[in-house]
Amino acid sequence: MAFEGSCHCGKVAYTVDAEVPAQAMACNCSHCRRKGFLLAFFPAAQFRLERGEDDLKSYFFHKHAIEHRFCTTCGTQSFAMGKMPDGSEMAAVNLRCVEGVDPDALEIQKVDGASF
Repeated sequence: MAFEGSCHCGKVAYTVDAEVPAQAMACNCSHCRRKGFLLAFFPAAQFRLERGEDDLKSYFFHKHAIEHRFCTTCGTQSFAMGKMPDGSEMAAVNLRCVEGVDPDALEIQKVDGASF
């Protein structure tokens, strides 16, 4: 079963061909901490941008390994693209941008990204 996510204004929307996960990662790096992300990772082949490519800008920091994509209208970063540790392409989905996900019901895995 696929699920959908979007930015706040709706210009950017995507579909992930997977079940909504019960777990999310909360990272304490300078970027994730400030934005309050709850992330889940999927193979890039399971991620499909439905609309909004022209409304997206990219932001890179630290090692420039992850392309953080945000809507130029509302500023929401609903996903990022990058590579997993094994080198495979992935999409990092901000579960806070997926309708119907209750952040309080997620099992949160804390990651010490500040130490990377």
